[in-house]
Order: sequence, then structure tokens, then C-alpha cells
Amino acid sequence: MISIALAGKPNAGKSTFYTAATMAEVDVGNYPFTTIDPNRGVTHVRTDCPCLDREERCGDEDCHDGKRYVPVELLDVAGLVPGAHEGKGLGNQFLDALTDADVILQVVDAAGATNAEGEPVEVGEYDPVEEVDFIEAEMDAWLAGILDRNWESVERKSRSPDFDLEEALTDLLTGFGATEHDVTIVLRGLEYPDDPIQWSDEDREQLAAAIRARTKPIVLVANKADIAPPENIERLRETDKPVVPATADGELALRRAAEAGAIEYDPGDADFEVVGDLSDQQEEGLERIREVVDEFGGTGVQGALNEAVYGLLDLITAFPVQNETHWTDAKGNVLPDAFLLPSGSGPKDLAYAVHTDIGDGYLHAVDARADRRIGEDTELEEGDVIKIVSTAS
Repeated sequence: MISIALAGKPNAGKSTFYTAATMAEVDVGNYPFTTIDPNRGVTHVRTDCPCLDREERCGDEDCHDGKRYVPVELLDVAGLVPGAHEGKGLGNQFLDALTDADVILQVVDAAGATNAEGEPVEVGEYDPVEEVDFIEAEMDAWLAGILDRNWESVERKSRSPDFDLEEALTDLLTGFGATEHDVTIVLRGLEYPDDPIQWSDEDREQLAAAIRARTKPIVLVANKADIAPPENIERLRETDKPVVPATADGELALRRAAEAGAIEYDPGDADFEVVGDLSDQQEEGLERIREVVDEFGGTGVQGALNEAVYGLLDLITAFPVQNETHWTDAKGNVLPDAFLLPSGSGPKDLAYAVHTDIGDGYLHAVDARADRRIGEDTELEEGDVIKIVSTAS
């Protein structure tokens, strides 16, 4: 399962975002380090369900009238403060918890209502742009420190006649989520001494930054957009990272109102409909949220998740079925499974995603939409419905 980590300084709204996205109860407070132990939960990215092309909806529990929600893991960890890579705050714990993440949502207090340490200040008093490079700088320094502390092992291996730098670095960086392919690609873009003994601190820092950028890309979530000065949002958008304005508080309020039957709302909708009785105070609160939703096309919580997975990671959703006519599995369930795959994946990649045995026994695949056999080199597209024919199926 794809893993998304929430990062940011304390009190930026990470735990509220996590609660809104997962509807799991966690501690939420207006003080630094509300989160101590990492929270792991399941949230979803949203896409169109292929059942929209059929006469009836599929009825899957993750499909809401053609809005398909695909599960991903969401990780909420302790807030990061300056010097975290040196162990300040809960820094080491925080950074260790990020190693398994595929992508990071950096939650920024766009309202400027918390200082660098996460302590409350007046709205607009702190400049949120100061935080833009904060997470990656701490991660880069932390990873460079790991490389430095373990570099002697690379130097020892380099004395062997069959030494392979890429293999040695992969062994060292596997715990950070880097594959041999990642290491190979990164090294191609760097200039460095052939002999690891000649590497300088700068060489290792350069490697750390490049590996982090490749394996832990970052989306900025401009949280508290409902109270943020407009110029703060604009200046954040002018940075070199993808930025999604958001109100985690607003999303949480909408989800709870929907659960209570007061409104009709699905995560990611650009509007909601009041269907229950509301007090004047509740109605006023929802109307304030509606203003933000109208301005930004949603609360931004679902938008940020989608930007991370479909945008930054460039993944697609494919739907494997056993019956290409009815789009069902062996039990007759319509479109029961959805898999996230890298853009450019083929049907055999989908087969392996379903199960290793299915991939090992792969024979061919059928495009269920077109009802025709497709080649192994066919690139799958978003929303493809595919029958895998395998010796193991």
C-alpha cells in the first residue's frame, strides 16, 4: 500500500488533517507535540470509478455513486522543530518514522499563526514561507549524518576487487526506502570521486539531498487557508513545490456533519448540500466553510492526497477482473479491486501487483472495456479494467 506521511512543525494542523482524512480519533491540541507516538491509519485517494461507463453503479463499498476511493496509508508523526536532525524536540523519532513513506505532505500553517517552534502567535505574525524548505533541509541533514556515520563501511568494501559503489550505497540506503534503481539514477546526475575514501562531507550531503528528493517528494499543504491572509497563499504558490490550499478543520467539520446526516458530502466534493436540521450556529459555521470550498474548489484535504499520489508520484488506478464481460471477480462482485501502479506500467505489472504467483504465471491480458487482447508492452491508463490470464488464476 502506498504510504503518505504528514510532516511539519508542531501545531500546523497535521493531526487535524489526519483525523479528517481517516476519521480516526487522535489527540488534537493547540500546543506543540500534541502527537508523541506516530499514528498510522488508512485514508483514500479519489478517482472516477469505471462503473460510470455502465448502466448501473458497481456497489462496491469504496464507490460512492461513481466516486471511487482507493485506500492508501496515512502516517502522522510528531512535529518537527529546527535542529531535529540533531535530536531536538522529537526529531530523531520523527525522521525515523518517515523512512517508509513514499511521499510527504508538508502541512504549513498558511495563516502564520504559529512561530517556528509551533507556539501560537497572532494571525499573520509569522511568515509561512520560512517553512517551505524546512522539512527537506532537516531530512537532508539527517540522512547526510547517517551516511557520514556509516561511510567507513563503504570505504572498507571499496578495497575489495569486485567492489560496486551502487550496490554498497543501496545496502546503506535501503532503510531509507531507496532502491538500487534510485541509487543508480541519482549517481548518474552527480559528480563524485571514484574512490569512496576521497569523498568529502559535501559529496555525501549532495548524495543525501538527491536521494531524499527522489524517494521522499514533498507536496505543501497550505493549511488554515480559511483564516490565512490571501498574500500568504499566493506567496506559497510561488515556491518551487506543488501547493494545495486547505482547511483541515473545515474538512473535519464536513465529515462529521455528513456522518450525523446533516449534510450530503463526499470527500473531495466541491460543494455540499444541507439535508438536516441545523442550529443557527451550525448553519453559520457551514456557510463559512462553503466560502472556502467555493474559493478553492474543496477543502483541500482530498486534493492534497490526490496531488501526492496521482500528481507527484504519477500513479494510475487499474481494476483487475476475472470476467471481462461483467467486470466481476469469481464471486460476482463488480470491480472489487483497485490497484495503484506507476504510470507506464503494463498488464504484467498489474498481474504482479495482484499476486506474485499471478505475475509468474502471466500468459496474456484482456482490455475489458474494448473486449480485446492486449500485449505485454501495452501501457495501462487511468481507469483501465483488465482481465489477467495466468496459469495461477
